[in-house]
Amino acid sequence: MADETKNDTVSDLADLKDIASDAPQGDSADIAAKADVPLREQELDGQGRAYATGRRKDATARVWLVPGSGKITVNGKDQEIYFARPTLRLVIDQPFAITERQGQYDVIATVKGGGLSGQAGAVKHGISQALTKYEPALRSTVKAAGFLTRDSRVVERKKYGRAKARRSFQFSKR
Repeated sequence: MADETKNDTVSDLADLKDIASDAPQGDSADIAAKADVPLREQELDGQGRAYATGRRKDATARVWLVPGSGKITVNGKDQEIYFARPTLRLVIDQPFAITERQGQYDVIATVKGGGLSGQAGAVKHGISQALTKYEPALRSTVKAAGFLTRDSRVVERKKYGRAKARRSFQFSKR
């Protein structure tokens, strides 16, 4: 009886191999396009904008995405003025670069809390979320890059009896 089950499982594996060969091959965007999986619906507000919230460290960004010329406004200021460091502007542009949508959308963002680095990460997270709401077909590309996942790393709190979170006061032998 044990031999019969072994033969059954081997033949079942052969059938699975045939089924797997029929599966679509290629990158995730092609597979998503060929699959019969229903896409999410486009989520727009009354003014035709996609809204999303992005978070990073202690910063929270509210982001609105609308078709336009690629202008990014953060807290009423242009991105070059608000984020003076070029690396922070590169962080914000990453979702557009990976989806090849540079210069196609205007972004209006309001950011609170944290420092500039955390705020740039929050805006990037918000832009990624808003892009997937405006164009649901881009979700697989943005998700594969890891931009939809909220980076949950935050600063560890200071403990009592210590100089910082883990640093002890200097030990004096005498």
